[in-house]
Amino acid sequence: MPDNAKKEVKTAYHIVTAFFKWLVIAGFTGAIGGAVGSAFNISVEKATQLREIHPWLLFLLPVGGLLIAAIYHITKMENQSTNTIIDSVHLGEKVPVMLVPAIFLSTVVTHIVGGSAGREGAALQIGGGIGGSVGYLFQLDEKDMRLATLCGMSAVFSALFGTPLTAAIFALEVISVGVFYYSGLLPCIVSAVTAYGVSLLFHIAPTHFSIGRFALTADGLWRVAVMAAVFAIMSAVFCVVMHGTDHIAEKFIKNRYARAAAGGVIVLGLTYFLGTTDYNGAGIGPITAAIEGGAAQPDAFLWKLLFTAISLGFGFKGGEVVPTFFVGATLGCALGHIMGVPAGFGAALGLVAVFCGAVNCPIASIVLSIELFGSSNLIYFAVACGIAYMLSGYFGIYRSQKILYSKTRPEFINIQAK
Repeated sequence: MPDNAKKEVKTAYHIVTAFFKWLVIAGFTGAIGGAVGSAFNISVEKATQLREIHPWLLFLLPVGGLLIAAIYHITKMENQSTNTIIDSVHLGEKVPVMLVPAIFLSTVVTHIVGGSAGREGAALQIGGGIGGSVGYLFQLDEKDMRLATLCGMSAVFSALFGTPLTAAIFALEVISVGVFYYSGLLPCIVSAVTAYGVSLLFHIAPTHFSIGRFALTADGLWRVAVMAAVFAIMSAVFCVVMHGTDHIAEKFIKNRYARAAAGGVIVLGLTYFLGTTDYNGAGIGPITAAIEGGAAQPDAFLWKLLFTAISLGFGFKGGEVVPTFFVGATLGCALGHIMGVPAGFGAALGLVAVFCGAVNCPIASIVLSIELFGSSNLIYFAVACGIAYMLSGYFGIYRSQKILYSKTRPEFINIQAK
């Protein structure tokens, strides 16, 4: 057999074996991630329901903060976060396995007592831990370990939110802005779809919102463009406030137990000052009201930003993703009234665009708009995501995220998100 033919046969064999290897690994990761993600979803939902039935649990906010600090101390996971997962992909390292129970339990505690946080950021940490453990089980090398971690992230995000394509693409896109790990596309899709199927077995309904069609016109495009510019600014402000609050809290209250308790006291005080619990927990109710009812308090986005920054900055655990949804949806609802755009559509636009600017993931954000709202307004969402991505600058909620290529020209810059 000629040398060229032997080389082609060898290449084909390598591709086929890699294909089946990743079908097995990704499917296995997706099954585990789907089960754990479903359990996490149900736990957070039950925690939220418990708090709504027993409002007095809000008074345990300081105690909840102390408990979370203790959990992280006992598991030796202090200073571990979603940035740890991103770093593990960059370096090909295994995620600390104890991060999974630490973030799982701490997020549930946060939602029981009314801390303001989401779930999807925690899902990335849980998924990264699961993926790393599966990679270790299959004795993967450093490069394959990266893909195993991404599969885990895709799986738990998918099970939790019911958006498998967004989960797969987000995991691949969030690590290094400007570079997409195409080798991980099939593994992450398989893992995400498997996890999604498992979540359906647990009767977890996928997230979807109903919005009306907004006719595509030149007039509509300029209005959406202006709103998207505001969303870009808001996403940058979100990142600055989140990071700034974390820095200030650590600077002035060195002891993590005292810091967590103080955060609980502040959130409790703000809750009773405003006389509403809309800003405690994830805030899915106000998001739904803004999108499907076109109703939101005009300053709701500011209060949610403040509640979330204090909760996460002072030591409570959860995710930043749903808070970006809340901020974007309520801001978009308010802007819709000002810009002459249907308020519900403005809320949907804000949800996707603020998320896009905060995580620097335009492709995942466009796919998210389809999975959440359908494809009838796709061009508007694509325009908004493009503008939000570019005008948000180099800010990001995940500081370990690498921005490899400039947002303004085809130039390699390799900087960390601010």
